[in-house]
Amino acid sequence: MDGRRKSRLSLYPRYGPRESIFGAGSETLRESNTVSSQFLKDCVSALEHCCDEAQEAQEILRQGTYDLPRMSRVLESERVFLLIDERTIRRYKADLTDEIEPQINELLLRAEKGLKALQKREGVLQTKVETAKQAVAPTRSTVNPAGMSKLDLRRIQMLTRQKEQLQRELESLRAEVDDLELASMRR
Repeated sequence: MDGRRKSRLSLYPRYGPRESIFGAGSETLRESNTVSSQFLKDCVSALEHCCDEAQEAQEILRQGTYDLPRMSRVLESERVFLLIDERTIRRYKADLTDEIEPQINELLLRAEKGLKALQKREGVLQTKVETAKQAVAPTRSTVNPAGMSKLDLRRIQMLTRQKEQLQRELESLRAEVDDLELASMRR
């Protein structure tokens, strides 16, 4: 379109052409009507242009604000960030170290004592196993199984069971010792 828009009234007349309320006899009135009618057309055209601009602005405003309820909910949520300097962090870290370090040292001492106790128990069990091996070994070599008494056979069976039980305990203790050693190395 050229810069001017056509009047809606000129495109869609409601009642047909308007008649003047003034009488038809005055020439000066007709001359002033022709001049004023041109100004009137320009005013109507400008008013229509303003209405169209207002409608476009209203459409733009609707498009820009249709999600206002969602945006207001999003903006209602608050997040608070606390910013502290590095000196404060170092102080808190030192306080935490001072608080936890004695407890860690105490736990290390307990672990070392437990490890020593388990090593002593392992030594005792090993000596029991050695004595059981020595007790069983001469009996087997000197006594003939066919000529043994029932008491001797029971004693051998009992010692064999004790030996197997002690070997199982020894293996479990070794596993515990290995676990404790690994745990102490990790710290």
